[in-house]
Formats: sequence, C-alpha cells, structure tokens
Amino acid sequence: MSDRVKSFSVGYNPINHSDIFTSGDCITGHITLELSKDCKIDSLSVKLKGKAQVKWTETHGKTIIMYSNKEKYFSIKQVIIQEGQGNNDVGQGSHVYPYNFQIPAEDLPSSFKGSYGKIQYTLEANLSRSMRVDTKAKVKFTLLCKGNLKSDPLLMTPQHSITNKKMKLFTSGTVGMDVNIARTGYHQGEGIKVVASIQNRSSCDIKPKYCLYLKYSYFAKRKRKVETRDILKEVGDAIPPSAGQTVTRIITIPPTACASILNCNIIKAEYRLRVYLDVKYASDPEIKFPIVILTALQGTDDGEHLPAYPTFSLFA
Repeated sequence: MSDRVKSFSVGYNPINHSDIFTSGDCITGHITLELSKDCKIDSLSVKLKGKAQVKWTETHGKTIIMYSNKEKYFSIKQVIIQEGQGNNDVGQGSHVYPYNFQIPAEDLPSSFKGSYGKIQYTLEANLSRSMRVDTKAKVKFTLLCKGNLKSDPLLMTPQHSITNKKMKLFTSGTVGMDVNIARTGYHQGEGIKVVASIQNRSSCDIKPKYCLYLKYSYFAKRKRKVETRDILKEVGDAIPPSAGQTVTRIITIPPTACASILNCNIIKAEYRLRVYLDVKYASDPEIKFPIVILTALQGTDDGEHLPAYPTFSLFA
C-alpha cells in the first residue's frame, strides 16, 4: 500500500446460512477504501469473474514439459468511479462503495480445488491512480451447481452387467455375478441399492466387495492427468464353494462427497462403483458402474441446508 492508501478490500454479503451461491443469484457487497490523506483517484471498479484452470509438469528424460489450460466463464465489470468524469478527489478517512451483480444464469460448474486444477469464482476490485501501480483486492466465493434427477433422464437409467471367470492354478471351477443398480444418478447422502446374483462354482470361498471411488481428470494440450481416490470400501459375507446367492447391499454415499463435475471442459470429477469378488490365488472378477453424484436434496429454497462444497486436494 502507498502512504495514502491505508487499506483496500472487497467483500460480499452471504446469500444464505451456508454462504453458497448458484447460477442466476444476485451477489451484493462493498469495496472499502481507507485513506490517510486526501487522494485523487483516476478510477475505481470491481469485476465478477468465473474461470477454470489446470497446470502440471511431466519429466521426459532431461526435459520438463509444462501442461496448462484455462476456461473462462464470465468477466463482468462494474465501474464505481469513472475516469475523467467529475471530481475524483477523495478525502481522508474510510469510504464504502456498494456494488450489485447477477451471476450469469448458465450451466456453471461448481467451485473446485484439486491437486492440478481449480474452478474459481471471484470478485476483484481495482483502484487506479495517476503515476501509481494499480491497487487490487480480491475475494473468492463458493458457487454450487444444483443437480436434479428429473432434469436428465439418463440419470434415472438402471444399470446392469454380468461377468464370469474361469479359475486357474490353485483354484478350480468358475465364478460369476449378475449385478443391478436402480439408476445412475444419486444425491449426496443417498444409498445405492446393489443387487448381485453370485454363482460360486469354484473350490474356495468368495466374498463380494464394494468400492466407491472418484476420478479427477485434468486436460491440457491433448493430454490428460488422472488421479483417483477410494471414497469407501465394504465387504459382504463369504459365499461357500458350489453355492449361489443373491445378495443386496446398500452403499451409502457420504454426505460430504464432492458432487460430480461433468460440465467443465478441462476438469472432470467422476465416480465409479466397483463391485468385485475376492477370490484367493486368482485375479478378482469385477464390474464397474459410472455413478453421478448430485448435491443433497434441499428442504428449503434459501439454501440454508446446503453442505459446504468440499474443495480439497487428494494428497492434502
């Protein structure tokens, strides 16, 4: 800060108890400027911005290659003090300038922060004075994309798959399973009902196992960077040799699980449900289902019960 500008900041007013915005919402706030002396200001403005960006490096021999990409959603500027219009002399003391924006009513991806990329929404204030470097202030806010099962018929589509495997080496016979889940889309905190018809025609016990995991994908220069993390694992009861059973399991999605991000071109947050049979001394037959996780169902329209959107690194 210069000797005249004691402090310069921008803030916004929370729209609800959870302090989370969605596309189409209005966002209001103020810029606060405190001066130690009278000052002439060329201009004062604030921008509402939304963008995604990714960046990572890869080593190939002695060469390090940087991969980066950006996707811009909007940049809306509001001028508080216009350059060259009227008296721009501002007196000593504290000054508060209000602003008001409407977030574009578009299909915007949710706020996100991962190891190699982020989706970020910000308010940026800029103070310009003659013969001085511009003074800037910035604040981030969280935006959440509200999903709706009824808005996309594909999310209501049931899923079904079959796998069979012939045992080798230390285990003889075959094992197989026929697995069904009711649909593709689920809300945070909801249960996935998994119905598996399992045939154990092998010589040893087998156990059905379940794993819900997420996959982050980052895209730049026609390359993709992928990282995965298990969200939860569960184990069913053992099925003895020469037996068949139909088992039902409810896999409950954690309420704090990050919602899927499928509407960003350079960052994807996807989920898979892996159902597999744990067979000793053999590779496990498995089935994978794509799962779309939506934000939790709300009981009110004011957003007070929205969970804080998790922005985290896989390796934090």
